[in-house]
Amino acid sequence: MVNSKMLQNENIYLFLLMLPIVSFLYSSVGHGGASGYLALMALFSFAPETMKPTALLLNLFVAGISFFYYYRGGHFNKRLFIPFAIASIPLAFLGGTIEIDASIYKKILAVLLVFAILKMLNVFGKENDYTKDVKLWQGLFVGGIIGFFSGLIGIGGGIILTPVILLLHWGNMKEAAAVSALFIWVNSASGLVGQLSSGVNLETETFVLVAVALIGGVIGGYYGSKKINNQKLRYILSFVLAIACLKLFFA
Repeated sequence: MVNSKMLQNENIYLFLLMLPIVSFLYSSVGHGGASGYLALMALFSFAPETMKPTALLLNLFVAGISFFYYYRGGHFNKRLFIPFAIASIPLAFLGGTIEIDASIYKKILAVLLVFAILKMLNVFGKENDYTKDVKLWQGLFVGGIIGFFSGLIGIGGGIILTPVILLLHWGNMKEAAAVSALFIWVNSASGLVGQLSSGVNLETETFVLVAVALIGGVIGGYYGSKKINNQKLRYILSFVLAIACLKLFFA
């Protein structure tokens, strides 16, 4: 049964226990966790109309705190971030205003993420350590596409951007995490504004979920930026992407 009020869910305490675990895993690799929150809310039968804006709001706070830690750790590459953000922000807003059945896009994205996971686990050969600059047109193209589908589906886009940065050698793992965290933040803000402008409302109870998610987000952001090395972060990212794949396949 679907509940109109989030905190009236009969399994709300179990949900609140699992929420910071999800935010910890995502925050540790510079992600906000929208795909994980959407999967969790679907599992606990949250009202469909509340899921997308709630996931974007949680993204804002968790990705924000993750970016704070990665930025303080000196991992943020502004030159890498700007080309992606220029196109993604307006197109995330546009995607957020559109209500369609996005199931086909989710399935395509899930398949692409499977290949990204296999590549990160060195199934297709070991990763090289070198990095190269992203060209402006590449950043605009990639950022625009990711931004639009992020707003459309209700995610921040980090689960797509991080593997792209790593696979195309535009940055190392911690640079990718830092750039993705801010990318997620701006896309989530733009997508949420698009949602609100189209008449969607946020429930007051959403901010209780924000407070709980921040517990895991703070811990994950700290350990991911300071205590966990790049290889371990790759394994965590692969696990996070696998969760996202399952959500996208079965949504």
